[in-house]
Amino acid sequence: MTDMAAETATEHITIAAPPDRVWEIAADIERYPEWAKDIKDVVVRSRDEQRRPTEVEFRASALGRSTHYTLAYDYSNAPTTLAWTMVKGDIQRRIEGTYTFKPDGSGGTDVQYDLVIELAAPLPGFVKRRAEVRILNNSIRELKARAES
Repeated sequence: MTDMAAETATEHITIAAPPDRVWEIAADIERYPEWAKDIKDVVVRSRDEQRRPTEVEFRASALGRSTHYTLAYDYSNAPTTLAWTMVKGDIQRRIEGTYTFKPDGSGGTDVQYDLVIELAAPLPGFVKRRAEVRILNNSIRELKARAES
């Protein structure tokens, strides 16, 4: 049985670094290939008046192949939330995500990562869920490792 519906997933983690440090890393999209192992290349297509990337093309590994997608970034709730939506993608029909950063009360940061992915091709539900779990777990753990280093 295949599932064409969008999958929604959420992951939480506490990072032993202050929110401004975690925000700085998450918002430095051009450096993702340095620490996010599935991100192979990043090309900034446009920037806002503060020189922050607003439209970014990614090349990433996913489901055993290379994929390309372009995301539009929303900084309207910066520096507590970094949000993005897909502009176009080759194997994705929809991507929406947010990182939410909150002080944890002890100098660290509680991070919530919300992700919605809808693939263009039908896949068995368990395959999609396995891919989402990998994306969520890798992304948030790699952010943690970078911020704590």
